[in-house]
Amino acid sequence: MTRLSVNINKIATLRNSRGGNTPSVLDAAINCQKFGAQGITVHPRPDERHIRRQDVFDIKPHITTEFNIEGYPSEDFIQMVIEVKAHQVTLVPDAHDQLTSDHGWDTIKNMDLLKEVIARFQAAGIRTSIFVDPDLAMIEGAKESGTNRIELYTEPFASLYPVDPIKAVTPFKEAAILAHQLGLGINAGHDLSLKNLRFFHDHVPFLDEVSIGHALIADALYMGLRSTIQDYLSCL
Repeated sequence: MTRLSVNINKIATLRNSRGGNTPSVLDAAINCQKFGAQGITVHPRPDERHIRRQDVFDIKPHITTEFNIEGYPSEDFIQMVIEVKAHQVTLVPDAHDQLTSDHGWDTIKNMDLLKEVIARFQAAGIRTSIFVDPDLAMIEGAKESGTNRIELYTEPFASLYPVDPIKAVTPFKEAAILAHQLGLGINAGHDLSLKNLRFFHDHVPFLDEVSIGHALIADALYMGLRSTIQDYLSCL
């Protein structure tokens, strides 16, 4: 079964809009696990506009599944991930002020950086994943970088899915097949939702994990967090 990791950034966004600690991101992490999620994802950004650095340390002792931390590998990010002993780190090529992740790594141009950073995380016993587009050359570069897994950036699939589902999913299927042949684990995320997740899962083989935040938290406003997580799990 493909694992579901719930990204709780949007819980932090809501908390930060009012101040205080309501809703609690720690309670959200605990409850997501209680309701069936097999992992918790956070993406602390330099401006702390949602998940804060302190949240990362507060949440980790309560994770009974898998703690996945996403971010650009700046030195302070690297030190934080190693200090907190995350189970998985997902490296994204985001600028410091980027609204949301919107592209994968150019694994060829950034090979030296990726090799160095990945080696540091793996020496600390942390599984690595790097955010990539469904570009076969970039996946071959990911293999050369030494990463354990890739995370397929799925916004292009989600955008095209309502118009032409097969065309939308085909590059991701091909990318997953190549990654598997190269011995890489395969994660996926960005704009996956109840509308498209089952189709994606049915057509993309060897999928280890999906990380879903925005759509899942939005659905939970109407259906409740427990029911929403169960619905997403049923798609997998």
